[in-house]
Amino acid sequence: MSLTYSTFTTSLANMIVVPLSDPAYAVALPNIIDDAEQRLYRELDLLSTRVTATGALTPNNRNFVLPTGNGTFVVVEQMNVITPAGQTNPDLGTRYPLNPVSKEYLDAVWPGAAPVGIPSLMAPVSQQGWIVGMWPDAAYTVEVVGTIRPAPLSAANQTTFLSTYLPDVFLAAALVMSAGYQLNFSAGGDNPQASVTWETHLKPLLDSARVEEIRKKFGSQGWTSKEPDQIATPPRT
Repeated sequence: MSLTYSTFTTSLANMIVVPLSDPAYAVALPNIIDDAEQRLYRELDLLSTRVTATGALTPNNRNFVLPTGNGTFVVVEQMNVITPAGQTNPDLGTRYPLNPVSKEYLDAVWPGAAPVGIPSLMAPVSQQGWIVGMWPDAAYTVEVVGTIRPAPLSAANQTTFLSTYLPDVFLAAALVMSAGYQLNFSAGGDNPQASVTWETHLKPLLDSARVEEIRKKFGSQGWTSKEPDQIATPPRT
């Protein structure tokens, strides 16, 4: 059963046995949701968090700031320079992939603004700042592919991918943090095993969700989308 913010908060309150109207629960709820979401987004590398956005290079300037039109990038997986210069739609131009290298390499190979041309390499210098080499000779469009953090589940955002497609995993992850809200992380808690119990319950859910996510990316056995088969001999290729 998929969850909405309303059904999630009700289910969570029911599981930890607190009134839905409890003011302390209302204060803790955003932190509980954030803890569960951040953990699942990091551990599962969900395909649903992958977006594509475009920005533009500045002629004779190697610096490039990641675009934020579709969200703030957490991990960059791919960048493409689009030619000809001035073409803002990547599908109407030609993609030239940028290969990742270190900042030190770019500093050594292209220490200044000459020569200029179509960049072929990239390197991160900060979370949102990158440099390219060689330095661009025109205002080329750059297509960026990577992952973002989606908007959290809230009263204003009633559903997310996690609440819709992974409600069991999401609720179990939230219950781990909820044990902290109930002071059950310590030996002095009323139920000191609560967080351990929910963590134990969460692990197989995470493992199964991770396999499914890998299948979406054709990263399963033999680079297929098939479910891994433990009894197939030899393994599926």
